[in-house]
Amino acid sequence: MSGRPEILFPLFAGVETLQGVGPKTAQSFTQMGVETPRDLLFTLPYSIVDRRRRETIKGVDLPAVVTVEVTIGQHRPARNRGGAYRIHVTDAQMDFQLVFFHGRSRYLEAQVPEGARRVVSGRLELFDGLAQMVHPDHMVPLEEAAEIPEFEPVYNLTQGITQKTIFRAAQNTITRIPDLAEWIDPAQVKKETWPQWQKAIVEAHNPNGLDDLEAHSSTRARLAYDELFAHQLTLALARQMERKARGISSIGDGRFQAKVLAALPYQATKAQNRAIGEITVDLGSDQRMNRLLQGDVGSGKTLVAFMALLVVVEAGGQGVMMAPTEILARQHLEGLRPLAEDAGVVLELLTGRDKGAERRAKLAALERGDIHILVGTHAVFQQDVVFNDLRLAIVDEQHRFGVRQRMELADKGQGADVLVMTATPIPRSLALAQYGDMDVSVLDEKPPGRKAVITAVISTERMDEVISHLRGAIDEGRQCYWVCPLVEESEFMDLTAAEERFKRLRAVLGEGIVGLVHGQMPAADKDAAMAAFQAGETSVLVATTVIEVGVNVPNATIMVIERAEIFGLAQLHQLRGRVGRGSAQSTCLLMYQAPLKEGGRKRLEVLRETEDGFVISETDLQMRGAGDMIGTAQSGLPRFQIADLERQAGLMAVAQSDARALLTADPGLESSRGQAARVLLWLMRQDQAIRLISVG
Repeated sequence: MSGRPEILFPLFAGVETLQGVGPKTAQSFTQMGVETPRDLLFTLPYSIVDRRRRETIKGVDLPAVVTVEVTIGQHRPARNRGGAYRIHVTDAQMDFQLVFFHGRSRYLEAQVPEGARRVVSGRLELFDGLAQMVHPDHMVPLEEAAEIPEFEPVYNLTQGITQKTIFRAAQNTITRIPDLAEWIDPAQVKKETWPQWQKAIVEAHNPNGLDDLEAHSSTRARLAYDELFAHQLTLALARQMERKARGISSIGDGRFQAKVLAALPYQATKAQNRAIGEITVDLGSDQRMNRLLQGDVGSGKTLVAFMALLVVVEAGGQGVMMAPTEILARQHLEGLRPLAEDAGVVLELLTGRDKGAERRAKLAALERGDIHILVGTHAVFQQDVVFNDLRLAIVDEQHRFGVRQRMELADKGQGADVLVMTATPIPRSLALAQYGDMDVSVLDEKPPGRKAVITAVISTERMDEVISHLRGAIDEGRQCYWVCPLVEESEFMDLTAAEERFKRLRAVLGEGIVGLVHGQMPAADKDAAMAAFQAGETSVLVATTVIEVGVNVPNATIMVIERAEIFGLAQLHQLRGRVGRGSAQSTCLLMYQAPLKEGGRKRLEVLRETEDGFVISETDLQMRGAGDMIGTAQSGLPRFQIADLERQAGLMAVAQSDARALLTADPGLESSRGQAARVLLWLMRQDQAIRLISVG
């Protein structure tokens, strides 16, 4: 797999090798992200212009694009500079005018002499009761008329590139398309009646009507699948490499687990047992585990994670649980401590705050193996942190934790198994795009004893009622989160919104009862405000969305979200999950500012109807699209040129199983289909995958 296959050379030449593309145009193309003919092939038209020939313009609803054969009549040059040069023309039944600004007589008289027959195509409009076509797009002799496509594709442009330029360049590229062997499973091609790749590309650039531009047309679906398949093949190769790296087989005897299960006041759910089972099998295998544990807020991920940690401790190893922030690390510690006491295992916390002798003592105990389970922040990555026998790393909240960190952590223990936990239910198609290299366990039921959160939607005009209702709840000893929106992306405005609300609530409810947390505060002040709320010293916490992830205050039973209509669905769902963690009935108030736009109304309705994070995330995906949903910049989501993750979610799952099946049958991609798949990886610029094959 030394270098790019020769068959692809013509597609990876410079874009300036295309007919009619000079250095200047090539530069404009680069700004569109088109550097080679290959890039142009994957830049598909988004619309078409109907240029089918008609006899006459009679009866056409103007303005419209028309293509018609005409006889050229009298020329009327402009009377003054910059005026209009008009040419009278007649079709089979009607006459109209062609209009040129800055038209040069000598040129036009040579091109369209009086009495000549021409086919003209362009936008025809009425001006002072006269039909006229200003600067026709096409004006050609009859023998060249066949070159005007019936349906002319329309591309997205950039400055310096015209439709004509890109159309010609694309058509020229098509003449270079090599004959490539099929990389998709033949059964899949047959089932979907997909065209082969070459034919699909040609058809995509020469649509025969609007239907051909739809994502579900067989041409577009085929090309989308190629993209998804190349992506999944890359992830599957990475997975194969990770698995080749020898893992450690950890088989527990169940002695610690039994103690914890006996001490639990409730039974584990079916979903929890299923996830524990899947993870236990992975831990026992000698391949490295790379698994995602996906569970909604309150689905009991902590218990599953702890059971996994106990398996490795029973097998004589150590486990580590990582959290993105110190507050969350402490919370994990509090959640796990009672379980560790039931099991009789040693649990310790390591954060950036540990200094001096205390830190040295912890590190020594860790290296001796006296600490069985370590909970920590990224301080765990530091050089001097050495485990005696690290076998399992659990990472919380994937989004703040890239693939690189996953690898670094696994390297602390040679071949340590990795379990990633996320409380963000992600629709299946996105989970596959983002975590396609991982196996997924899903917790899709709530443990017993968790009450549903009552969700109400009310207008901000009723603010006073809300505040007086709140006062009553506080007198009963309950606590409340009050979330203010991030306004206009401006830190300053967001600050004012939160501070204004804080002052108003403090004035009504009294000093010392209301705390404030926002993004601009120093970390120590944030921690202090959170701690005071957790300890019950303050009853109301006014906050911007910094509380979204993870903080656990069982006594907080009220969540007020102001301007809820401007939040995303997933975010609202996460925020609502901050309450309803104790045994008391909880409420979430979604406050909106009238009048509500359609999208905002629909989001609030979805939240009122369901607490199922997966249903909510699917709706979110349909409403907002993949990029917005996880913020494309930091999402790690690949950017697809043709595939549409919202509308073609089903294809992603097929691509994943197809890619994994191909690699199982042919790990080195040596077979004829394997060779074709290598060409696909080069074609799709999957350099990372190519490196994996060449080292494999």
